[in-house]
Amino acid sequence: MTGQRLAIFEAVFKESTHFTAEELLDKSRAIDRTVSRATVYRTLPILVESNLVREVDIGINMKYYMPNSEEDAPKAQVICNDCQKIFEISAPFMEWYGNTVSSNLGLTPISQRLQVTAQCEELRKSGVCSKS
Repeated sequence: MTGQRLAIFEAVFKESTHFTAEELLDKSRAIDRTVSRATVYRTLPILVESNLVREVDIGINMKYYMPNSEEDAPKAQVICNDCQKIFEISAPFMEWYGNTVSSNLGLTPISQRLQVTAQCEELRKSGVCSKS
């Protein structure tokens, strides 16, 4: 464990909202100015594989990340198509649904996600979004 990786871990687990790799780089460098872009990009897949961080792909050639916590209930993501903000809502039905459809095929679920893309009516009407 290097000092750079410790700074990355610290920056990740201070977060309570979604972040990009570049945002993580900036936050990590605020902790340890020697953190390199390459180390951030090499560390993120390790954090995702170890289930410490969730990767969120909203289909815009950029991935977002968020720390995982054990007590997290299944979440659905609602993505604002106008400002790209990601909202996470509790979706306890997802576990039941994943288990039900998988078991009907004789399979065991290992992951699932629910993503809804929406538009901001407030932004479209007034030009300003209070949610972003």
